[in-house]
Amino acid sequence: METAICGRFALSPNHAFNPKPGDKNPLCKGSCVNHGTPMVVSATVASKGGGVLDRPVIERTTPGRESEFDLRKSRKVAPPYRVILHNDNFNKREYVVQVLMKVIPGMTLDNAVNIMQEAHYNGLAVVIICSQADAEEHCMQLRGNGLMSSIEPASGGC
Repeated sequence: METAICGRFALSPNHAFNPKPGDKNPLCKGSCVNHGTPMVVSATVASKGGGVLDRPVIERTTPGRESEFDLRKSRKVAPPYRVILHNDNFNKREYVVQVLMKVIPGMTLDNAVNIMQEAHYNGLAVVIICSQADAEEHCMQLRGNGLMSSIEPASGGC
Protein backbone atom coordinates (compact mmCIF):
# COMPACT_ATOMS: atom_id res chain seq x y z
CA MET A 1 0.00 0.00 0.00
CA GLU A 2 1.41 3.40 -0.93
CA THR A 3 0.18 6.67 0.46
CA ALA A 4 1.30 10.14 -0.52
CA ILE A 5 1.45 12.35 2.54
CA CYS A 6 2.40 15.81 3.65
CA GLY A 7 2.41 16.67 7.31
CA ARG A 8 1.71 14.52 10.35
CA PHE A 9 1.69 10.74 10.21
CA ALA A 10 2.06 8.10 12.88
CA LEU A 11 5.16 5.89 12.93
CA SER A 12 4.01 3.79 15.89
CA PRO A 13 1.59 4.27 18.77
CA ASN A 14 4.34 6.08 20.73
CA HIS A 15 5.91 8.18 17.96
CA ALA A 16 4.61 10.80 15.57
CA PHE A 17 6.34 12.74 12.82
CA ASN A 18 5.02 16.30 12.60
CA PRO A 19 7.47 18.39 10.56
CA LYS A 20 7.24 22.15 10.59
CA PRO A 21 8.94 24.33 7.96
CA GLY A 22 12.53 24.88 8.98
CA ASP A 23 12.55 22.09 11.59
CA LYS A 24 15.27 19.52 11.40
CA ASN A 25 13.96 16.14 10.28
CA PRO A 26 14.23 13.68 13.22
CA LEU A 27 14.31 10.78 10.75
CA CYS A 28 17.52 12.00 9.10
CA LYS A 29 21.01 11.98 10.54
CA GLY A 30 22.99 15.18 10.26
CA SER A 31 21.51 18.45 9.06
CA CYS A 32 18.36 17.43 7.22
CA VAL A 33 15.73 20.13 6.80
CA ASN A 34 12.11 19.59 5.79
CA HIS A 35 11.37 21.53 2.61
CA GLY A 36 7.74 20.43 2.33
CA THR A 37 8.52 17.83 -0.36
CA PRO A 38 5.76 15.24 -0.66
CA MET A 39 6.79 11.75 0.33
CA VAL A 40 5.49 8.29 -0.48
CA VAL A 41 5.29 5.86 2.40
CA SER A 42 5.01 2.15 1.63
CA ALA A 43 3.88 -0.12 4.43
CA THR A 44 2.39 -3.56 4.57
CA VAL A 45 0.14 -4.92 7.27
CA ALA A 46 1.39 -8.12 8.85
CA SER A 47 -0.92 -11.08 8.32
CA LYS A 48 -1.27 -11.59 12.10
CA GLY A 49 -0.81 -9.20 14.93
CA GLY A 50 -3.86 -6.98 14.61
CA GLY A 51 -2.74 -4.15 12.36
CA VAL A 52 0.96 -3.98 13.16
CA LEU A 53 2.79 -2.28 10.31
CA ASP A 54 6.12 -3.35 8.96
CA ARG A 55 8.84 -0.74 8.85
CA PRO A 56 7.73 2.09 6.52
CA VAL A 57 9.75 2.79 3.42
CA ILE A 58 9.97 6.50 2.62
CA GLU A 59 10.56 7.56 -0.97
CA ARG A 60 10.79 11.17 -2.05
CA THR A 61 9.21 12.14 -5.33
CA THR A 62 10.90 14.60 -7.61
CA PRO A 63 8.69 17.64 -8.26
CA GLY A 64 7.79 18.07 -11.94
CA ARG A 65 8.57 14.49 -12.87
CA GLU A 66 5.85 12.51 -14.63
CA SER A 67 4.64 9.39 -12.92
CA GLU A 68 4.60 5.99 -14.62
CA PHE A 69 0.83 6.35 -15.06
CA ASP A 70 1.23 9.64 -16.96
CA LEU A 71 3.85 8.09 -19.26
CA ARG A 72 1.55 5.15 -20.12
CA LYS A 73 -1.34 7.53 -20.70
CA SER A 74 0.60 9.64 -23.19
CA ARG A 75 1.58 6.75 -25.47
CA LYS A 76 0.02 6.85 -28.90
CA VAL A 77 -2.64 4.27 -29.61
CA ALA A 78 -2.97 2.80 -33.09
CA PRO A 79 -6.13 4.01 -34.83
CA PRO A 80 -9.00 1.51 -34.93
CA TYR A 81 -10.19 -0.19 -38.14
CA ARG A 82 -13.60 -1.49 -39.17
CA VAL A 83 -14.08 -4.95 -40.65
CA ILE A 84 -16.93 -4.70 -43.16
CA LEU A 85 -19.01 -7.59 -44.44
CA HIS A 86 -20.43 -7.15 -47.98
CA ASN A 87 -23.62 -8.78 -49.21
CA ASP A 88 -23.20 -11.46 -51.87
CA ASN A 89 -25.56 -13.63 -53.88
CA PHE A 90 -23.55 -16.83 -53.35
CA ASN A 91 -23.71 -17.77 -49.67
CA LYS A 92 -26.73 -18.81 -47.65
CA ARG A 93 -27.61 -16.71 -44.62
CA GLU A 94 -27.05 -19.59 -42.19
CA TYR A 95 -23.54 -20.13 -43.57
CA VAL A 96 -22.68 -16.44 -43.14
CA VAL A 97 -23.80 -16.59 -39.49
CA GLN A 98 -21.70 -19.72 -38.88
CA VAL A 99 -18.58 -18.14 -40.42
CA LEU A 100 -18.99 -14.94 -38.39
CA MET A 101 -19.25 -16.94 -35.17
CA LYS A 102 -16.22 -19.04 -36.12
CA VAL A 103 -13.94 -16.19 -37.23
CA ILE A 104 -14.75 -13.34 -34.83
CA PRO A 105 -13.87 -14.02 -31.18
CA GLY A 106 -16.80 -13.56 -28.81
CA MET A 107 -19.37 -13.28 -31.60
CA THR A 108 -22.79 -14.40 -30.35
CA LEU A 109 -25.53 -15.93 -32.45
CA ASP A 110 -27.73 -12.84 -32.05
CA ASN A 111 -24.93 -10.46 -33.13
CA ALA A 112 -24.01 -12.65 -36.10
CA VAL A 113 -27.65 -12.78 -37.27
CA ASN A 114 -27.99 -9.00 -36.94
CA ILE A 115 -24.77 -8.38 -38.90
CA MET A 116 -25.82 -10.85 -41.61
CA GLN A 117 -29.25 -9.20 -41.95
CA GLU A 118 -27.79 -5.70 -42.07
CA ALA A 119 -25.38 -6.76 -44.84
CA HIS A 120 -28.24 -8.49 -46.70
CA TYR A 121 -30.59 -5.49 -46.60
CA ASN A 122 -28.11 -2.57 -46.74
CA GLY A 123 -25.34 -4.11 -48.85
CA LEU A 124 -22.73 -4.01 -46.06
CA ALA A 125 -22.36 -4.20 -42.28
CA VAL A 126 -19.67 -3.44 -39.73
CA VAL A 127 -18.56 -6.73 -38.19
CA ILE A 128 -16.04 -5.49 -35.60
CA ILE A 129 -13.86 -2.49 -34.81
CA CYS A 130 -10.33 -3.42 -33.74
CA SER A 131 -6.63 -2.77 -34.40
CA GLN A 132 -5.36 -2.78 -37.97
CA ALA A 133 -3.50 -6.08 -37.58
CA ASP A 134 -6.55 -7.82 -36.12
CA ALA A 135 -8.83 -6.28 -38.76
CA GLU A 136 -6.59 -7.57 -41.55
CA GLU A 137 -6.56 -11.04 -39.99
CA HIS A 138 -10.36 -11.15 -39.56
CA CYS A 139 -10.87 -9.90 -43.12
CA MET A 140 -8.57 -12.59 -44.54
CA GLN A 141 -10.35 -15.30 -42.54
CA LEU A 142 -13.76 -14.13 -43.75
CA ARG A 143 -12.48 -14.12 -47.34
CA GLY A 144 -10.91 -17.54 -46.81
CA ASN A 145 -14.37 -18.84 -45.92
CA GLY A 146 -15.91 -17.38 -49.08
CA LEU A 147 -17.37 -14.14 -47.70
CA MET A 148 -16.73 -10.74 -49.24
CA SER A 149 -15.16 -8.35 -46.72
CA SER A 150 -12.94 -5.30 -46.47
CA ILE A 151 -11.39 -3.03 -43.85
CA GLU A 152 -11.31 0.74 -43.45
CA PRO A 153 -10.11 3.18 -40.80
CA ALA A 154 -12.75 3.84 -38.17
CA SER A 155 -12.87 7.63 -37.95
CA GLY A 156 -14.07 8.99 -34.64
CA GLY A 157 -12.80 6.10 -32.48
CA CYS A 158 -14.52 2.94 -31.30
